[in-house]
Amino acid sequence: MSERIVVKIGSSSLTSEEGGLNRESIAFFASELASRHRQGDAVMLVTSGAVAAGFRQIGYASRPKLVHEKQAAAAVGQALLMQAYQEALSRYGIVAAQILLTRADFSNRRRIQNAGMTIEELLKQRIIPIINENDTVATDELVLKFGDNDNLSALVAAMTKAAKLVIITDMDGLYTEDPRKNPQATKIERVEQISEDILRIAGGAGSSVGTGGMRSKIEAARVAMRGGVSAFIGKVQTEGDLTSAVEGTGRGTYFDTKLHSLPMKKQWLGFHSMPQGRITVDDGAVTALLIGGKSLLPAGVTASEGDFHTGDVVEVVNRQNEVLGRGVVNYDSWQLQAAAGLGSEEVARRIDVTRIEVIHRDEWITLK
Repeated sequence: MSERIVVKIGSSSLTSEEGGLNRESIAFFASELASRHRQGDAVMLVTSGAVAAGFRQIGYASRPKLVHEKQAAAAVGQALLMQAYQEALSRYGIVAAQILLTRADFSNRRRIQNAGMTIEELLKQRIIPIINENDTVATDELVLKFGDNDNLSALVAAMTKAAKLVIITDMDGLYTEDPRKNPQATKIERVEQISEDILRIAGGAGSSVGTGGMRSKIEAARVAMRGGVSAFIGKVQTEGDLTSAVEGTGRGTYFDTKLHSLPMKKQWLGFHSMPQGRITVDDGAVTALLIGGKSLLPAGVTASEGDFHTGDVVEVVNRQNEVLGRGVVNYDSWQLQAAAGLGSEEVARRIDVTRIEVIHRDEWITLK
């Protein structure tokens, strides 16, 4: 049965430790993608590697650390990367399309809707979209290192309502400890819920040419699962490995989800929007939001931070500063400061607001 899949390949799988593209690796991955394409799958590729591919060409001795140097390397490397993919996929009669995105694109509902429609048309025409971050303009992304495109792949998978996300890495899945340091470490075959324990196990460091470690991949899997997309993290190194990963027998860890794909509005709210403030709520409000499916009322608010306005997105946290979710706020920040802790009738007498709910349940998504 044909499926819609997103495959993510990191820098370390495409380039050498010294930098520059590994043409044999690209040819191999093109063959694996072509195999799924022949099966009728709608294949999308999220790729890293532009900076790693370009820094040698531009004359740097090692991967640059300054933002403007990374941007210059990416400008050179992205062209080389796409040329290599185009040539490799054309051997199978497949056309590839380049799509460059930034975090700002995802935070703007109209822009990300346009990107989504472009991807839909490409898939309709049996073209493989090759998606990368636009490093030459995405200053914040380069500074914050958004997981070597792990997070981007999860956002794309959720946005396009993919059935599966395949994140390729040099480890054959998630272990209880680093198997390179402890031979007694046990592989975790399947995960149904990503707990804090799982995140702690994931650790941190990535390779010298990439920016993503196992933790960023686990966090990407959590975003995908929340969007109704199952994920796989593991190896694709020999012929047929991608098919095995897609069909459930791959060399890695599977992250299963029983959640349904979220509506685009909820996806944008939960994963793409940029919160303009933070609201702290009491225990009663936590229960109402997470268990009762209720709206947030002023009486449950204990504090707020940031300069936000009606219609902005804000984060909601409990007394322990744990993020509960996000929502569209119906108050300006100064209004909420005045209304915090008050009953609804008292707020209606004191403050001129369109809706008494601080966040209506229809404009809320739980992230905890």
